[in-house]
Amino acid sequence: MTTEAFLISDLTSLLPEAPTDSIVSRSVFSAEPVKATLFAFASGQELSEHTAARPAILHVLRGEASLTLGGKTSHAGPGTWAYMPAHMPHSVHAETPLALLLLLLNPEG
Repeated sequence: MTTEAFLISDLTSLLPEAPTDSIVSRSVFSAEPVKATLFAFASGQELSEHTAARPAILHVLRGEASLTLGGKTSHAGPGTWAYMPAHMPHSVHAETPLALLLLLLNPEG
């Protein structure tokens, strides 16, 4: 576990718009018990249903998406925040250019 402070004053400045038909990601922080990754989706791009071994938090920074968590689909826009327990099936479909912050948590970390 880190004992140092870490600050990013503008997360969205670290991740450009995704090129057409693309999803790009950038790791911005990693120290137990959390790993932070930024994602940018071009409109229409999707992460198909999958699971993660660790619990996670998803925060929409810009754009609009359909977010499916455990079989329930919801609209997600700027400011949407979601917690996902480990092994929960989830997917993301970008309805517009989309930027997300994903925090992977290690409850044992």
